[in-house]
Amino acid sequence: MAEFTMELNDDQKQVRDWIHGFAADVIRPAAAEWDEREETPWPVIQEAAKVGIYSLDFYAQQFFDPTGLGIPMAMEELFWGDAGIALSIVGTGLAAIGVLSNGTEEQIGTWIPQMYGTPDDVKVAAFCSSEPDAGSDVGAMRTRAVYDQAADEWVLNGTKTWATNGGIAGVHIVVAVVDPELGTKGHASFIVPPGTPGLSQGQKFKKHGIRASHTAEVVLEDVRIPGSCLLGGKEKLDERLARAREKAKAGGGERVKNAAMATFEASRPAVGAMAVGTARAAYEVALDYAKTRTQFGRPIIDNQGVAFQLADMRTQIDAARLLVWRASWMAIAGKPFTAAEGSMSKLYASEVAKKVTAQAVQILGGNGFTREYPVERMHRDAAIYTIFEGTSEIQRLVIARTLSGMSIR
Repeated sequence: MAEFTMELNDDQKQVRDWIHGFAADVIRPAAAEWDEREETPWPVIQEAAKVGIYSLDFYAQQFFDPTGLGIPMAMEELFWGDAGIALSIVGTGLAAIGVLSNGTEEQIGTWIPQMYGTPDDVKVAAFCSSEPDAGSDVGAMRTRAVYDQAADEWVLNGTKTWATNGGIAGVHIVVAVVDPELGTKGHASFIVPPGTPGLSQGQKFKKHGIRASHTAEVVLEDVRIPGSCLLGGKEKLDERLARAREKAKAGGGERVKNAAMATFEASRPAVGAMAVGTARAAYEVALDYAKTRTQFGRPIIDNQGVAFQLADMRTQIDAARLLVWRASWMAIAGKPFTAAEGSMSKLYASEVAKKVTAQAVQILGGNGFTREYPVERMHRDAAIYTIFEGTSEIQRLVIARTLSGMSIR
């Protein structure tokens, strides 16, 4: 087990610089165009695949970095480039984590490569959990999965929403209810293979920020998938459901993680790293602007009102990064989040991103309010971090419950 460190080793620095170069040379020049077009930037994803950034091998190497810093380091640099394009590049990762967290070795080996495709024929994948009436309240999920024993198939019906890559993905990972009486303990995750009849794209959302990332509804109408597409397998599911039913009968309070929560818990520090990248990008633009913009015969950074804001911005960004790195190291080291450190990192980093990008707009003044400067886009993009993969309010609830041991509502 690697000890926690705040210093990247030489190999990690080399990877960081490589990703930073791609973000600076390929992502940033394309950011404004794809934000305006509000379309998936397939050419940029393909370029990322050609150099090896959009690939299973790359994410596996970063995921299994023994220090735990591979993924947050990569996320920060990509999202420093542009949040919308970066999310299009890494969005498949959430579906991949869903398979890694809940799937068998055979499922991992079979389906994750199909999520990415090849550099000449890139694919994307989608993780589908949220529903019109079930966002933070996963217990309100209505999508149902019913097992057809005679055919050894699962039949899925329902509507998912807010799905990154939803409808345009090849592989969809869908969380559904298999036993409504067990609440969130009666959920399971399913692989919907490419071209499966009954799955279609619903509404595509026009968003405030991260416009280059495709977000849509996914409609499931009598979608039949092989029994082998239940993540983890039916034997494991039956055992888990049986334990949950026994606990329910006995009035036991054992908490059983459902499929969606296992995925989100693993990805929260990575989302924090995305927020750090966006915040850092906005801070750097504001710092450069403050050093070159003159008013009353001197650079505006000579004024304490501006300089102190920049000092606070940098301090908060560094603090957010440390929380993200700590949680990432704890996860790879197998240390339990006894104080909900994963949620802490996501909560603080996302709030910092919103605050820092707003301050950057203010420092640039009227220029910051125009699309001639990127902080306007960064400010819009930052709004998503306090919303997706668990709102800030939900993160606070998770932290408070963990600290108190109480079922705070």
